[in-house]
Amino acid sequence: MRRAGEIALPFDPADRVAAGITFIGHIRSPWSKGTAPKNLRAARETGQAARVELDPAYAPALGGLEVGQAIQLLYWVDRGERDLLVQNPAHGRGLRGTFALRSPVRPNPIALGTVVITTLDVDRGVIGIDATDAWDGTPVLDIKPWIDTVDVPPGWRP
Repeated sequence: MRRAGEIALPFDPADRVAAGITFIGHIRSPWSKGTAPKNLRAARETGQAARVELDPAYAPALGGLEVGQAIQLLYWVDRGERDLLVQNPAHGRGLRGTFALRSPVRPNPIALGTVVITTLDVDRGVIGIDATDAWDGTPVLDIKPWIDTVDVPPGWRP
């Protein structure tokens, strides 16, 4: 459903595929449409943990990760809309460009969540994570370690 002032693309971005993507696994969570928290902060407040289940072929790639470590999950918001350029967020603050928002509605529905590993089973390819706002079954694109000397801009003070 469109909100006042929103602007959509005149085409479906999915029809302009220029590269291949491989899903390496899926997120398992208690969330579905209508029940998911609006963001990762809100998900953490629920106390609901989640897990990432990798395709077994990718399990060896978990070597070197550790419980308690922060990782970045890149995942594909496969059930979201893709055509909005300007959005009118429900939280207010007026019209904003899609690239100024963390909304899952975007031309390439790629989401990023920085989470903490709570359990790790490399042999089975399963990572327990502290929280997620992703719906159950959401495909995972990649996993990267959070490295503060790389991922925090120099001089950054929130």
